[in-house]
Amino acid sequence: MEEIIIRGARQHNLKNIDVAIPKNKLVVLTGLSGSGKSSLAFDTLYAEGQRRYVESLSTYARQFLGIMNKPDVDAIEGLSPAIAIDQKSVSQNPRSTVGTVTEIYDYLRLLFARIGHPHCPKCGREISRQSPEEILNLAKALIREKVGQKGVARLFILSPLVSGKKGEFAGLFENLIKKGFSFIRLDRQFFRLDEDFTILKNNRHTIEAVVDRLSFEKKDLKNEKSPQWRRLTEAINSALTLSNGEVILMEAHDPSFELPDRPKATAEHLFSELFACPVCGLSLPEVEPRTFSFNSPFGACPTCNGLGALLRFDPKLVLNLNLSVSEGGIMPLGKIYYQDSWYARIFKKFAEEEKIDLRRPLKELPKEDLKKILEGTGEKV
Repeated sequence: MEEIIIRGARQHNLKNIDVAIPKNKLVVLTGLSGSGKSSLAFDTLYAEGQRRYVESLSTYARQFLGIMNKPDVDAIEGLSPAIAIDQKSVSQNPRSTVGTVTEIYDYLRLLFARIGHPHCPKCGREISRQSPEEILNLAKALIREKVGQKGVARLFILSPLVSGKKGEFAGLFENLIKKGFSFIRLDRQFFRLDEDFTILKNNRHTIEAVVDRLSFEKKDLKNEKSPQWRRLTEAINSALTLSNGEVILMEAHDPSFELPDRPKATAEHLFSELFACPVCGLSLPEVEPRTFSFNSPFGACPTCNGLGALLRFDPKLVLNLNLSVSEGGIMPLGKIYYQDSWYARIFKKFAEEEKIDLRRPLKELPKEDLKKILEGTGEKV
């Protein structure tokens, strides 16, 4: 049918209305307050469409959704399942969209997570599951490449256990100790399991068990039956078993290669029995509903954090080059020189360490110093 036909609508203040509404067009209902616009659109059309949709579901699903009452109408023909945006002021939240307001967004996330086929962002090939043998071969190829480049490859074999979840995980740590593990990486910092470290249960945490630490040199490449290669095979299999199919190879930067000295990673490689590109060797985590959520750090754009917009400042609008910082030459820092706030002390300490004269006019400051003030140095003060 090309029309939605309503006969005998008597909901609320409607007086036995018959109307035909064309499909695939933008239809606007106008009239005086109290003339029945909302009664026709929401309490008749939408209510009947939602009721029919819920009735089509299983008994189990209906108990959670609830069935709307049948509107007071003789007949409605040509009506499809409907969504409605409630009558209220428009939200200024940049995270609100038509999808979130109508709540269809939650169903779409679930749909994409269940039927989606991930593709490699580099070559575009569909990503499939890797076998333990394929993961081991990719790890060996990576080691040979690093030894060829640097003469040595230092690797941590990590088993991902928790990803972005809240809790204290005391039971998990006790279980790891019983299994013979000594170290973990908690939120990218290494800790001994027998040391006293703080974990906030209301924060989201990422936890990996340190399965082994391996160092390969050129002499190890000649004999694949050496103890190092056997340890690599055992470590990867243990990590895959412990994490239900994932292993991380972390390239260690610290030449001492010791824990718990908090070694820094130069690169990390995630291998998974779930999804991986056979050509690029790129692995992705399993597709989940949160992967498609801009409200989740796992699905949000890393550049805009899911807001869809970037906020930047124009230096020309906040700088008066004829004044110094202490005289208010930078508008947001106009009162910082005579304030004794926490931020003021931090800023003054930063200027002292970088040898920046806050009494010197901005136009006389070196460009490097001005850039440090506006953008920072990347280091914590």
